[in-house]
Amino acid sequence: MMVRLFTIFPLFFLGVEGFTNSPFLHTSITNKIGSAEIPKLHLSAFGHETNLGAKLSKVVKFGRSNRNNNKSRHSNAVRLLKNAAMTVCYATLLSTSPAIAATKAAPTVEHLHKGQIIANFFRSFGLPDIAILAIISALPVVELRGAVPVGVWMGLPITTVLPACVFGNMVPIIPLLYLLRNESLKKMMKPILNRAEKKSKSLGVGSLKKQWVSLAAFVGIPLPGTGAWTGAMGAFLLGMPTGIALSAIFSGVVTAGVIMSAITLAGKKGGIVALSALALFTANELLNGKSEESKQDFLEAEPYWDQKTVPVNTYKNKTPFTGKVVSTKRIVGPKATGETCHIIMDTNGDYKYWEGQSMGVIAPGTREKDGKPHAVRLYSIASSRYGDDMTGNTSSLCVRRATYWDPDLNAEDPAKQGVCSNFLCDTKAGDDVVMTGPVGKVMLLPEEDPKTDYIMVGTGTGIAPYRGFIRRLFMEKTPAAAAYKGEAWLFLGVANSDALLYDDEWQEAKEKFPDNFRLDYALSREQQNKKGGKMYIQDKMEEYADEIFNKLDAGAHIYFCGLKGMMPGIQDMLKVVAESKGLDYDEWSKGLKKKKQWHVEVY
Repeated sequence: MMVRLFTIFPLFFLGVEGFTNSPFLHTSITNKIGSAEIPKLHLSAFGHETNLGAKLSKVVKFGRSNRNNNKSRHSNAVRLLKNAAMTVCYATLLSTSPAIAATKAAPTVEHLHKGQIIANFFRSFGLPDIAILAIISALPVVELRGAVPVGVWMGLPITTVLPACVFGNMVPIIPLLYLLRNESLKKMMKPILNRAEKKSKSLGVGSLKKQWVSLAAFVGIPLPGTGAWTGAMGAFLLGMPTGIALSAIFSGVVTAGVIMSAITLAGKKGGIVALSALALFTANELLNGKSEESKQDFLEAEPYWDQKTVPVNTYKNKTPFTGKVVSTKRIVGPKATGETCHIIMDTNGDYKYWEGQSMGVIAPGTREKDGKPHAVRLYSIASSRYGDDMTGNTSSLCVRRATYWDPDLNAEDPAKQGVCSNFLCDTKAGDDVVMTGPVGKVMLLPEEDPKTDYIMVGTGTGIAPYRGFIRRLFMEKTPAAAAYKGEAWLFLGVANSDALLYDDEWQEAKEKFPDNFRLDYALSREQQNKKGGKMYIQDKMEEYADEIFNKLDAGAHIYFCGLKGMMPGIQDMLKVVAESKGLDYDEWSKGLKKKKQWHVEVY
């Protein structure tokens, strides 16, 4: 039956015309097999004089001679397929011929894949097969997915293969998660870690449950670039708690083992069934989580734009709130000026705030000069009220590590570094953070008129409140997002491209809402202003001065957030533009402040 299938299958490539013109329609196939005509064909693998080699040569030459003939490309391809199919037919018939079967065949050479080659290498040392399986599973790149087929090839039962492979795959993961804490090792592995971070970037988004499910699925689906090693490095870089990472990786390794066992024993159908089961489980877990958060409306005022119920100073210095760090991640490149981190904290939904507010943080320990607790440090909250996981259970900060470079020492002076910023940037998953607040109303969004334009100007970590704004307006299913019809225009000033913050989020918003979101960068060390000098934030704004003034005259709100040193340059630029338009700058700016269109938070 299989012989007939392999003989007939190529005829489907020939089409009706090819089939009716083929010799098989006019001559009995059975007679051909039993006659002396087949041995006249040449197939060197079987050691017989036939003209099959010439047939193959003809197919190749035909393809070459017509390679550049564009006008007849389609007909040439059809004819080439017909000839190739006929060749396969001849080869199939030849392999079933009694004359050939009676002839002594050439010895068959077994082609081994890498896993089998590695297995044979270890076998030469006299190691038992089960130990070899564990070793192969522990190797990066190969891992369990390459070891399971080797175990079956060895003739071991799958009940032995699967546990051995799971054990072997997990053995190096535990020490890897701890070794990655070593700074020297991290530097040595930097290229590998960078690739792992890109592949596993989405794992750190959402609640701990989502992180667990996404990491287990990432490790469990046996595709190139996934697996326990990459998953472990990604989980470490994203700051996942070690216990959560290990349990998720273990579940993923077991899942990958089941899938590979199904593929090895039951072929593609078995693999499809196993993959489908995994996909259903993953989708169920993620969608169930999303069903609760499909609409972000459970933290809204009534109506949503009413600011009477804004939470202020819920937690004070003497009665602070303690949250737990979910993840701490460096979010700038190697050429950035300084280190900036994104810190997500689990508040269990008990620390409520609105976009544009600030959080107080009390660093642990006491001050050296008087032994008193450290003072509260305020940081603009870098997430919407629903948090990065969109469930209202987390809050985020964008913090730059404050250091002091001593010119005399020609090095950083640790005695003068920022206590709170360094504490936050050094936190690990599970660490406690003592919080006060939230505080502030000056940076809130006026949402009553959904056609209001927002002009957001920030430098460095001054981007924080705007991230909350943009997530609320463009990335969440909030009432504000559904209603918004205005334009949100973001100006961000940083030193260079490596120092850009949350660029992937801005680009996503720009792509999805090109009519409502606008983005301009001022890169002082990479761009030049119109005078040939460095491009600072005020220079980038000056390029659009007329448009900015027109928007403000029409009721737009303008926000400034960042280092206080940014304001003099911006105000000087606005003053020059105002005077060129015949306006008194002081009166003009007072008018904006009176109408509450002018929002400033600098530090």
